[in-house]
Amino acid sequence: MNFAQLGLGLTQLRACESLGYTEPTPIQRQAIPVVLEGRDLIGCAETGTGKTAAFLLPILQNLEPTRRPGVRVLILAPTRELANQIQENYRALNRIKDNRAVTLIGGANMRTQIAELRRRPTVVIATPGRLLDLIDRRALSLSAVEVLVLDEADRMLDMGFLPAIRRVLSLVPKKRQTLLFSATMSPEIERLARSTLTEPQLIEVNRRGQTAGLVEQTAYQIAAEAKTALLLDLLEREQFDRVLVFARTRRTTERLSHILAARDHKVNRIHSDRSQPQREAALRGFRDGYTRVLVATDIAARGLDVDSVSHVINYDVPAAPEDYVHRIGRTGRAGNKGQAITIVTPVDESSLRAIEKLIGQKVKRVVPQGFGGARPKESVPVNKSSQVRGGVHTRSFRPRRASR
Repeated sequence: MNFAQLGLGLTQLRACESLGYTEPTPIQRQAIPVVLEGRDLIGCAETGTGKTAAFLLPILQNLEPTRRPGVRVLILAPTRELANQIQENYRALNRIKDNRAVTLIGGANMRTQIAELRRRPTVVIATPGRLLDLIDRRALSLSAVEVLVLDEADRMLDMGFLPAIRRVLSLVPKKRQTLLFSATMSPEIERLARSTLTEPQLIEVNRRGQTAGLVEQTAYQIAAEAKTALLLDLLEREQFDRVLVFARTRRTTERLSHILAARDHKVNRIHSDRSQPQREAALRGFRDGYTRVLVATDIAARGLDVDSVSHVINYDVPAAPEDYVHRIGRTGRAGNKGQAITIVTPVDESSLRAIEKLIGQKVKRVVPQGFGGARPKESVPVNKSSQVRGGVHTRSFRPRRASR
């Protein structure tokens, strides 16, 4: 199947051709016709599956025939990085000059954003907090919104944005098209979908918790005090091209970055305390190859669009098993093989087992010599019923009834 068979017009087909898009991804094959029809949609897909183009291409086509004043499309994203990535994709796909887009994110100059809004954009891409700040300043109105996109909805809920989302929903017209994209279908997402969408089509690309097939996963079992020594050993002994190191806290991210810089590694870091220009510079340097190692908190697990990450190293085991899937999904992209290494101390064993249960497979264990590692006494068996092959499933969405 090609993009023309999905119902896209000549303008969108030319945009696809200019970007080298030849064959639609599974989420694009299923979502584009639904969005073109103006129906509500729930798309369950990981970052990196082409979902941004899956909603931008049909939205742009539906905007094309008419010109109306006001913000007609609102796209909400959980992080600045993801919002900027969507803006880049919009800029590449949009062929109509009148359909301008503005990005509203925290950490950027608010006066500049207000000036951009005065130029009457058609599309707003925003993080929830900054969007509401500008609404409170009466810098924009959502009364003309025709399409609302909630991207990475599960991450927005994890970050505590549910009250902000509810307020946004109260400000947009009830008669609209709503597209909700999420990597997981938790009860919270179901409740949000039930209160937000009208008879949505549910599209699932692969099952919950499925990891990329091109990623080799390994767990290094060591003593807690040897974590930094092992990280240095791996980076200095192995031939790693471009490495993304995940830590749980901003403090650990800063500490590791300074240690690696002192050892002459080309390193940078990204976390929520860094300014927007600093975060953009760190991502740009990593994407362009000037930085070999990027140390990050989970803020970079979603929205980081770099195809050539050779290794992901989990310095800290993530708090939530789902975050493991998002972290290692930064490697093994665009048909390239990748490696994911997780440093596991004795206190992390239960978290690793929860990850194995989620992904439906055991992670290869390695006990490196000289780092105080020890094998666990027993490993919890993986739930075989969760081992479902990846694929695309489309059905009407019928949420579970709320218990009384």
